[in-house]
Amino acid sequence: MAQRYKLFIGGEFRDSTTGEIFDDINPATLENLATIQIAGSKDVDRAVEAAEAGFKVWSKIPAPKRAEVLFRAARILQERKEELAVLMTEEMGKVLPETRGDVQEAIDITNYAAGEGRQMLGETTTSELKEKFCMTILRPIGVVGLITPWNFPIAIPAWKIMPALITGNAIVFKPASDTPLLAHKLVEVLIEAGLSPGVINLVTGPGGTVGKAIVQHPRINAISFTGSLDTGKWIMEECSKTMKRVSLELGGKNPVIVMDDADLELALEGVLWGAFGTAGQRCTATSRLILHEKIKDEFIKRLLAKTKALSVGNGILPETDIGPVINKAQLEKIERYVRIGKEEGATLLFGGNRIDPGLPGYFFEPTIFTDVKPKMRIAQEEIFGPVLGILTVSNLEEAIEVANNTKYGLSSAIYTGNIGNAFRAIEKIEAGITYVNAPTIGAEVHLPFGGVKGTGNGFREAGTEAVKEFSEIKAVYIDYSGRLQKAQIDSAE
Repeated sequence: MAQRYKLFIGGEFRDSTTGEIFDDINPATLENLATIQIAGSKDVDRAVEAAEAGFKVWSKIPAPKRAEVLFRAARILQERKEELAVLMTEEMGKVLPETRGDVQEAIDITNYAAGEGRQMLGETTTSELKEKFCMTILRPIGVVGLITPWNFPIAIPAWKIMPALITGNAIVFKPASDTPLLAHKLVEVLIEAGLSPGVINLVTGPGGTVGKAIVQHPRINAISFTGSLDTGKWIMEECSKTMKRVSLELGGKNPVIVMDDADLELALEGVLWGAFGTAGQRCTATSRLILHEKIKDEFIKRLLAKTKALSVGNGILPETDIGPVINKAQLEKIERYVRIGKEEGATLLFGGNRIDPGLPGYFFEPTIFTDVKPKMRIAQEEIFGPVLGILTVSNLEEAIEVANNTKYGLSSAIYTGNIGNAFRAIEKIEAGITYVNAPTIGAEVHLPFGGVKGTGNGFREAGTEAVKEFSEIKAVYIDYSGRLQKAQIDSAE
């Protein structure tokens, strides 16, 4: 019988008030991994109340002391890396080398955020008046609501949780319902590392009820969300009603440009990894391949041969290259977009079908469309599956125009041997991230991560921007003149 997992509120595992549960399913085998309790609005209220109490304690602890908890958490994660990676492959489906990378990313961001405990820097500057000192300091926001997706079930929660903790905030955390077990394990690590009761609270359940209750809660001061554009728009609208801070990481329709002077083998490996790694279920996945017409035929020939050699199956097996997609709804969505691509006139070069690798789970072939036009839906809309659309261009200017012809702007890449091409792409591609001679995936935790246009609302995660995401900036003026100074009024005299 699958183990039942409770909510975690105020430092204790508690039963939900709804009495409802859902099953956590392995997408490769359809085995029930765990039974998870569904929170209700009363549980969110309890979590907020606990977070408010936890905040009063946690925010008073000096940041370097808070960092000690995070450093311990990083060590525990390192010790349990293989255990967590195996569990992630079972719960989310991606292959074991990728889940090891997911856990490592959580370790890296935890260590990085802990290091920020000794360098959450403000500014000092001169005053326009005599005997007056000016500076800025960072202050915690208070209780923050974190809502995370299923495709990076430890890394993305860690990207949000660790910066929120080091800056002194308390958390109400809702993970995706497809991967709640990894969220439980991450919270357990933090508690073992010595996090104060109430500082992190875990509430599980559907976004339409639990997520909504978090977003609309009047005593949650900020929301950080990673997910779809439509949900992000709703969250932004709701948060505007109370002027609540909101940080959004939304979709992507990421292009790779391959110029006629590129190293084709290097580009080929990058495109395969970018398009079909994690079964295409990354916001940074390569979903559009923009080929210079001079190398189009040769590149497609090589790409087709490599794609046909990829093995789809259970991610726990070493011979597997691509695991299952996350659930039945996602499988059906991918199938729907394959039909749309055909109807729009694109040529299905390879794939386009479900696969039965001897398991009952949700498997789909790596899929390639050619003759894709920039306005087609498969070139505009996020599919979130192993589907790659190929577009052809005659020069760099046209390639950049095609790359920018989408509502998203997360990641981008160009393969070229010409430094001028590289810098023109860096300057002109509308994206928060541009890679040169590397695929669209592979963020590093000490650099800001995020996008422009429909991908986000201006905030960035990771790097020093992560601290700013979860902090308020306070300007401080210290007048030691011993008399009333009237700033611009005095200086104008």
